[in-house]
Amino acid sequence: MASKTNPFAFLQQVRSETLKVTWPSRRETMISTVMVLVMVIFAALFFFAADQLIGWVLSFVLNVGS
Repeated sequence: MASKTNPFAFLQQVRSETLKVTWPSRRETMISTVMVLVMVIFAALFFFAADQLIGWVLSFVLNVGS
């Protein structure tokens, strides 16, 4: 079973751990954000194209028999 820690000691531990974190700079955050947005756009275009292609192939295959 976990030992109980009083809230004040817990907050001190959280603060000391937070100070150990290396936070990214504003520039690094902006570059990462732009990279994520570009990859999201590429993924959206890819899945849109794949969906259109699969829809076209299925409509071609299903309409040939009728």
